[in-house]
Amino acid sequence: MRSLRSPGQTRARAGAGTADRHRRKALRGRALPLLPVLVVVIALLLVSCTSAGSTRQDPVAAPSASAQRSAGRVYVTNQLDNTVSVIDVGTHKVVATVPAGTGPEGIAITPDGKHAYIANSESAKVSILDTRTDKIVKAVAVGKNPSGVALSPDGGSLYVTNGGSNNVSVLDTRTNRVTATVPVGVSPVSVAVSHDGKSAYVANSGSDSVSVIDTGTDQVVRTLPAGRSPVGVAVTPDGGSVYVANEVTARVSVISTGTGKVTATVPVGEGVFDVTSAPDGKKMYVAVLGPGNVSVIDTGSRRVTGTVNVGPPGTDPFNIAVTSGTVYVTDQGAGTLSVIDRTTLKVTATVTVGNSPYGVAVSP
Repeated sequence: MRSLRSPGQTRARAGAGTADRHRRKALRGRALPLLPVLVVVIALLLVSCTSAGSTRQDPVAAPSASAQRSAGRVYVTNQLDNTVSVIDVGTHKVVATVPAGTGPEGIAITPDGKHAYIANSESAKVSILDTRTDKIVKAVAVGKNPSGVALSPDGGSLYVTNGGSNNVSVLDTRTNRVTATVPVGVSPVSVAVSHDGKSAYVANSGSDSVSVIDTGTDQVVRTLPAGRSPVGVAVTPDGGSVYVANEVTARVSVISTGTGKVTATVPVGEGVFDVTSAPDGKKMYVAVLGPGNVSVIDTGSRRVTGTVNVGPPGTDPFNIAVTSGTVYVTDQGAGTLSVIDRTTLKVTATVTVGNSPYGVAVSP
């Protein structure tokens, strides 16, 4: 693994809000007859009671903690701190830091948002994080050096690449037990599951290939060619193509799932590591370590149509998560998370997290 710089200290910022206050003006001037005075006093009392009542009865003055939480959170694994940073998507602030296993890398969140599964490379286990309590509730033993994780669309199965065992562990998320161990290529790094849930694609960095697992039988049914040292893999939503990030050749291979052949090779830059599809499948986002960029590939033309710089060389953009409007990328060398607006392709926030951030996932 490359040597990494330690990140700076997290800076906390506090803000003070102001509350509206109701004021009444004092009556001035000469004395008024008794009846008009009584009328004025009663009117003032009615206004005061009405104002106070409306203030007390306002139930939506501030969103509750549960409402804020349902708006979404981003989870980042910090490989050298053995922690997970939990970030509020609205404020871009770290709201919790959770101790995880040793060497946390890949992370995946269940469709209901209740649990996150974390691959701990150094302890050969998958930790299960309860997102409601921000606590690890269980750790499941898998193969050696687990790295990549991916859930089936229904959240019922988790696929874990074990780089030191040359296999993939299949975990039943209902029982949290390993139900199958599938031999694949050499040094598998990452895995992606098709949107129909029928296939899992595994990038084998040591054998320059992609293994295709039939999720019904938990067996490899096909081996696809890739470039040198494939480390990232993504499937288009229609299931027609697989995009593979090849670290050594600095290119992304586009493979037809129908023919099993490479149909395009897209140059992106030195040190390509991760590739992730947008929800609509129209764009692929690629982390390129060398220049500190995120490249945007148009899946129609299969060309780079945009580039976002997240920092100078050494920032090391590493893993990517994409929502309908935002791209999140871990900056391993800088100890930060970059937040990119998909429309403007501008970095809108940079969040300080832990040491050597690796994986990233967004709660639904």
